[in-house]
Amino acid sequence: MGYDEPGREAPVEPSSGVPAAVLDNVFDDPFHGEPGRDRVGVHIGWEIVLLIGLAAVAWLLWREDPAVLRGAGLQSLLVDVAALGLLVLAAGLSLRTAAVNLAIGPVAVAAGLHFAEQSDRGVLAALAPAAVVAAIAGLLLGLAVVVLHVPGWAASLAGAAGVIVYIERRSAPVLVQGEYDPRRHAYYLVAGFAAVAVLGGLFGAIRSVRRLVGRFRPVADPARRRGAVAAVVTAGALIGSTLLAMLAGVLVAANHAAPVAPATGLDWTVLAVGVALLAGTSAYGRRGGIFGTVFAVGLVSAFLAYADVRGWTVSRWAVGGVTLGVGLLVTRLIERYGRPGSATVETPEPATDGTISSGWTVPGPVENWPPALPTPAADTPMDPWRSPRWEDEPRRWDDAR
Repeated sequence: MGYDEPGREAPVEPSSGVPAAVLDNVFDDPFHGEPGRDRVGVHIGWEIVLLIGLAAVAWLLWREDPAVLRGAGLQSLLVDVAALGLLVLAAGLSLRTAAVNLAIGPVAVAAGLHFAEQSDRGVLAALAPAAVVAAIAGLLLGLAVVVLHVPGWAASLAGAAGVIVYIERRSAPVLVQGEYDPRRHAYYLVAGFAAVAVLGGLFGAIRSVRRLVGRFRPVADPARRRGAVAAVVTAGALIGSTLLAMLAGVLVAANHAAPVAPATGLDWTVLAVGVALLAGTSAYGRRGGIFGTVFAVGLVSAFLAYADVRGWTVSRWAVGGVTLGVGLLVTRLIERYGRPGSATVETPEPATDGTISSGWTVPGPVENWPPALPTPAADTPMDPWRSPRWEDEPRRWDDAR
């Protein structure tokens, strides 16, 4: 295999006898990650573990209080699942692009406060301004990340500080003024979340889509710009994650009768990022599973409901810290066993008959060839007393000295 320009592999003709599965990898750009298809077997295995854990916690919850999984209790739980799922989708979307958005928790709390204050005007009248502000904030965040080419966690942390300033302007909890009850649409909400999560995972399993979404992931110097396509995709992901966080905050505020407290929301960020990593999304970007988000969100939501039924005082910081720690171990697992196999292509030697027209092909390694000429013996040292400079007569033409 040759190189037609530095760092790019030259195309291989189909007539060269290279297998098609290997030939596909030749056209992958090494500047955008390892060539080849990511292995999804490790994701499937981990998702089976998550499904078993979800079934076990759901069974414990059913044994403790069956009313939680029936009627109004189930509807309220499903809304909580959808709200946490939207927040995890926001974290997972930004993680896939290697520019994690740490402002999603404060954005969710700010959106909840805004909805609590403006919900008496109607759902659409309260959501429209919040969506516009969230889209503009996500756009500004995306421009800061891709134009300056700085880490997403750093830029979003600065954005989170600005949102927290807005939250701290309220000194007391705010009661929801409107009458919107999301439990009436609980099944549609959780079905929509699951559909978006699974379809996103399926599309993300396609090699071209996965490489496109993960182009912002560094492959050499992290400060090196990744190109215009990576910038557009990353900015779009940050806008989408901010909008998803806004919707999650509205659902959290509308699902509970308790007033919305003006908190920083960073505990929601830790929980969402932790659940996204637990679902199988890599902390480095690009790689992720298919059903992992649905199973991980269901597992954590069922555990929180079980802890509430048992009367345990469980902080979101604690649950988020545990999921974050386990998620980092999952990242190491999928980065180790989910990367593509070796994409090196060995060009077969052409068959020749040893003639000049077919090329100078000689069997055997080159280093074993005999020398073309014998190695000359070392020169005999010259006697300095027979040097011509000591002779008075000029040298003759047949003098062999």
